[in-house]
Amino acid sequence: MTIQTMLKNAEQQLDANGSERSIAKILLVDALEMESYEILMRLDEEVEAAKAEKFTANLMRFIEKNEPVQYIIGYEYFMGRNFHVSEAVLIPRPETEELVYHILDIIDEYYEEAASVRCCDVGTGSGAISVSLAAESEKVTMIATDISEEALEVAQANARDFAPQVEFVAGDMVQPLVDKAVIVDIFISNPPYIPVEEAVDALVKDNEPHVALFGGNDGLYFYHRIFEQVKTILNPDRSVLAFEMGYDQGERLSNLAAQYFPTAEIEVKQDINGKDRMLFIYNNMK
Repeated sequence: MTIQTMLKNAEQQLDANGSERSIAKILLVDALEMESYEILMRLDEEVEAAKAEKFTANLMRFIEKNEPVQYIIGYEYFMGRNFHVSEAVLIPRPETEELVYHILDIIDEYYEEAASVRCCDVGTGSGAISVSLAAESEKVTMIATDISEEALEVAQANARDFAPQVEFVAGDMVQPLVDKAVIVDIFISNPPYIPVEEAVDALVKDNEPHVALFGGNDGLYFYHRIFEQVKTILNPDRSVLAFEMGYDQGERLSNLAAQYFPTAEIEVKQDINGKDRMLFIYNNMK
């Protein structure tokens, strides 16, 4: 069977399943170990039996078992890098890329003269935030935490590929940093923020780790916990806290942050789709 025939048949199956046709090309790129442009140039070539079997098996995993394509192929692209993912971690989202870019802008604006910027990423998951920041900026000294040992294994694999200087610590939220008496200039977290009763797409709810998704009845449980502990690890002279949040949590989270940081400047930033998605707290930065 040729590449073209295999691709066409897969797209028809995805159409019948109500799924995006683009999934076929993603799985084909993985099975054939080619770049996307190579596939288009070699459509008339016959596919090796073993590679055809792998492609078909992975397509059926997606259609019949409703598994995310990223878990099937084992990676997701994030800020131009090929990040390992598994069922132990959330799949990195484009919105999180925006958070990383904003933090890089903060480093450029406020830490231009600094030789190093001490950062932490709490609840690092795949390490997408921590590893990307350390890889993008030579100034960043990064320590990252996660309660899941399995998630840390994935994050460490990504660090080996892109930023081996990142330090990882196992533990619950901020506590391992408190225990190590760490002091940071920039605190970062993308904590679980989905309310437990909120409807979630089945592909997400049935596959991605719930410990990384749900944040209590109102989605703010982990922000409360962070705010209660974080001051002990912040640079007392000046610091920034950066969070991802739910699109409808901006006002509530800003008000909560103001209770814990009454003298700080608090800013909500929108994502590319115009939705409230990021919260920044500036302590003595202006």
